[in-house]
Amino acid sequence: MATTSLHTLPALALARLIREGAISSEELVRCHLERIADKNPSLSAFVTVFDDAVKVARRKDRERLRHRDALPPFHGVPIGIKDLNVVRFSRTRFGSRGMPSIVLPFDDANVRLLRRAGFVILGKLSTSELGALPVTEPDIHPPTRNPWSLDHTPGGSSGGSAAAVAAGMLPIAQGSDGAGSIRIPSSFCGLYGLKPSRGRVVNQFRFPDRRILYTSGPIARTVADAAALLDVMAGIDTGRPHWAPPPSQPFAARRAPPKPLRIKVVESTGMVPTDPNVLAAVRHTARILERMGHAVEEARLPESDLGEFLPIWQRLIGGIPLMRWRRAQPVTAWLREGARGLKRAEVDALEDRLIDRFAPVFGTADLWLTPTVAVGPPRIGAWAGLPPHDAFAEAAKLAAFTAVVNLVGLPAASIPAGLSPQGLPIGVQLIGDMFREEDVLSVSWDLEEAMAWRQLAPGFHQVPP
Repeated sequence: MATTSLHTLPALALARLIREGAISSEELVRCHLERIADKNPSLSAFVTVFDDAVKVARRKDRERLRHRDALPPFHGVPIGIKDLNVVRFSRTRFGSRGMPSIVLPFDDANVRLLRRAGFVILGKLSTSELGALPVTEPDIHPPTRNPWSLDHTPGGSSGGSAAAVAAGMLPIAQGSDGAGSIRIPSSFCGLYGLKPSRGRVVNQFRFPDRRILYTSGPIARTVADAAALLDVMAGIDTGRPHWAPPPSQPFAARRAPPKPLRIKVVESTGMVPTDPNVLAAVRHTARILERMGHAVEEARLPESDLGEFLPIWQRLIGGIPLMRWRRAQPVTAWLREGARGLKRAEVDALEDRLIDRFAPVFGTADLWLTPTVAVGPPRIGAWAGLPPHDAFAEAAKLAAFTAVVNLVGLPAASIPAGLSPQGLPIGVQLIGDMFREEDVLSVSWDLEEAMAWRQLAPGFHQVPP
């Protein structure tokens, strides 16, 4: 098989080719390392590429010969890990000059499961500083750029993960999401990104996670790849799921959605006007769902403002240990300063009030359809020079439809829904009921077939103003 086509195939297809002996893991890893060498200098998606990746791939090839009938689902397939996660014997910098260069002799809880699934880890992927912003422009390396347009952001904080997959440097990637950090980059890069329910995936640091906003999840080109990776990350294939109730069957086992599902559509929020092109994509998706037999109706969500969510985010960022805050970027330092004096009981009470406002409303439908992001991807450096409060307020507009989902803990996916007239991807968000990832996935599969988003690919061009 020509190596020029390997970087375009889904992860499960590559795993099948390895199992069948049509390609070797070494061949596949070398193909992607060549792609990284070609594309990463302009994209800055990888912050580290591991020297031992080819050696690990050779070991995978030997294991395939010995254990042909008992290989894990992604045996020999390349993956990248966001630089908020710990990979043994590699640096973890959290996108920050202020974080000590941490090198630990073990993987975190998420990475251990990915290794068990057979992946070859090619390196660490870029993130915004401490994962605080929905763009990936830390000061430890050049800004991460969008493969669809080098002038624009791929989003954040999992910007490196999305850029790497969109550019063909990886077939699939791990990301994490605290207010939209999987879904926003997936939307901006024309990919499928899934944020699981709270409790579905173990917290990488084994922190108590009944209140934690963030969770790891997949960024992929196909729903099937994302579903299979969710099984891995949730421990479904190992028999050791986290505290969320396990599904009746693995997520990768495609099932037809019951019909009609009640799907409510939200087009706008008071935080930011919805771009007309985004609005058109949401309405087009709603019409497709209606033709599929679902009961689709317009609705609204309760309003909230940045001031209500801000203390919760300040506490999350400000509580990160080991950070040398005097070396932090201005917005991150401003968030930490705002966390001073916050009382845990008061922030918990604020969080509970917001959940009580939103959770009952989400419970009135099987699924909710919204924009993933109300606007297109900003240009690189769009908020440079703004005071930290103003820069954060602009950044928060990108999370107007995503952050509340983390607050309540629901599963949600960003689904590719076309291109803007400027040639930039647009995503729509599908939100499910608590622990009902299978509903999100089953409808996503139907939409993938109806909307043919896998035919889209970035052109690596500069989009005009």
